[in-house]
Amino acid sequence: MTQLGYPLYVNYIIGVWKLPGAVALLVPRFERLKEWAYAGAVFNFSGAAASHLLAGDRPSRVVAPLMLTAMVLASWALRPPGRRLVSARPPARLRTVAWIVPLVVVGVFVVFGLLTLPKAPPPR
Repeated sequence: MTQLGYPLYVNYIIGVWKLPGAVALLVPRFERLKEWAYAGAVFNFSGAAASHLLAGDRPSRVVAPLMLTAMVLASWALRPPGRRLVSARPPARLRTVAWIVPLVVVGVFVVFGLLTLPKAPPPR
């Protein structure tokens, strides 16, 4: 963690939140909680990949978090219908907006994050 520029206490924060996330994915029911647990896992692993990439680590350090992100997304997409969040299907126009708006927001955050990165080389 220190080679990525994070203080060591971040390990405790991430580690503590992984436990209830894993429990939420394993216990039956609580579909909305499962959706949040999947989202947290994607944030965690994709953030790890981005951290390694932005810290200038070799590509082999980025592969493992990206593979874990892909496995979480596959687990989410392939879960049985009984474990999915049931909701009314919105109209087709709204479904399109529901994808475009979050992608634009994420894009703005990525651009903002890249523009505000410190100009110094990453710590080693």
